[in-house]
Amino acid sequence: MKFTKLNYCQYLLSSQINYKLTNLANHLAGISHDKINRYLKNEKLTPSLLWDNVKELIEREENAYLIFDDTVIDKRYSEEIELTRWQYSGNEHGVIR
Repeated sequence: MKFTKLNYCQYLLSSQINYKLTNLANHLAGISHDKINRYLKNEKLTPSLLWDNVKELIEREENAYLIFDDTVIDKRYSEEIELTRWQYSGNEHGVIR
């Protein structure tokens, strides 16, 4: 199976919480994490490409914002904060809250 731009965009649109390449590879038969990684290194995928595919699905509201952020902030001492969850951090080379 060949990995394409369409595969990647559909994954980004359909995944709710896990956007890692290993998770994507686990859901595609015959496609490895390394194959996806090599593809993404050589392919130019811009935010406008994704936006072109989803803008008709977004309900626009004058007082609303749509924000994308992939920052992982260490919250290891924040067990009382409801929205924290365990996530891999490249800086820490491990899973942090």
